Amino acid sequence: MKISFLILNAYGMGGTIRATFDLAGAMSERHDVEIISVFQHADRPFLPLAPRVRLRSLVDLREGAKVRWPFARKAARLSAQESTLIHPEERAYASFNAWSDTVLVRELRRLRSDVLITTRAGLNLMAARFAHKRVVTIAQEHLHFEAHQPGIFEEIRTWYPKLDAVVTLTEADEHDYRNMLDGAPTRVFTIGNGLPGGPRPRSRQENRIVLAAGRLVPVKGYDRLLKAFVRVAEERPDWKLRIYGEGRVGEKLVRLSVKLRLHNNVTFMGSTGDIQGELAKASIHAVSSRFEGFGMTIIEAFASGVPVISFDCPRGPREIITSGVNGLLVPADDVDALAEGLIRMIDDEEGRRRMAESALLAARNYDISMIAERWEKSFAELGR
Repeated sequence: MKISFLILNAYGMGGTIRATFDLAGAMSERHDVEIISVFQHADRPFLPLAPRVRLRSLVDLREGAKVRWPFARKAARLSAQESTLIHPEERAYASFNAWSDTVLVRELRRLRSDVLITTRAGLNLMAARFAHKRVVTIAQEHLHFEAHQPGIFEEIRTWYPKLDAVVTLTEADEHDYRNMLDGAPTRVFTIGNGLPGGPRPRSRQENRIVLAAGRLVPVKGYDRLLKAFVRVAEERPDWKLRIYGEGRVGEKLVRLSVKLRLHNNVTFMGSTGDIQGELAKASIHAVSSRFEGFGMTIIEAFASGVPVISFDCPRGPREIITSGVNGLLVPADDVDALAEGLIRMIDDEEGRRRMAESALLAARNYDISMIAERWEKSFAELGR
């Protein structure tokens, strides 16, 4: 079976890229698998990719990149025009233009894979509109249902019934998509993200480090984590917070850290290609998101024996974390509760170690081989 994944930009870092690479790698053991990146801004991917998985891009954004003749003039002209096929409320709308519209439509119309898996609303809608009818089209939703804007919902109601299936990361999202698509032939499945096999470094629960990881964007709520950590720094000054990732509010967060006088307790670590190794150096993983589609770093932390404290935000954390067993859930948006939870985990070393053992057990449920089998089962059901 030939399987194609369509992703916005495979050359950056982020949970969707990591999850796609891991799933593609697992599937490549039994299938012909490729990843199609709409955009390419670097010579090679930031994250590791299995050698059996082919990677190609549609729009090369690297300096000096040239569009092959005879499309150069057309590309230059259309690149200066706004996209008319991607909805303006798509979160990555600014990345698209009329040239990427043209290239995407051409690619989708000529693609003859057995299965096409698209990975965000804008690409899901494009596949519904333009993919060849013989291709099984599956939209994978990495954002939670309520994260979409009204205009995107209207597009989803119009075009998702043309898809063969929608795969959500949580059961709550599956319920909402089933209701929205009631009466449509589109199937809806819940399949979470998975963890690649192999040995991983494990936390010894000895380092006085709290780790947070993800894009430095408003939805991740690092402003709230910094405010919560003020109390931690005051009461447990020997504990440190390390924040991994890059993003558009990075400088703003650094300024907030200085304003809160956290310069001795908080370090912005930048990007890392070895999040498992960095997690193993920590004793607690903190998730301060305003909402999560799934929470990839939660299961990565579990796999390294690191319990997780998280806001009980919509929607992923509550389906992964069993509060008091492998981590803590605190009321959404309650910064004081987050601070209190951190201090409780810091002070209860014995309890934290029990949580770490439970986290390791929970991580087994997300082994990538099991996740790949669930995808293959969905392929078989769609092929009937």
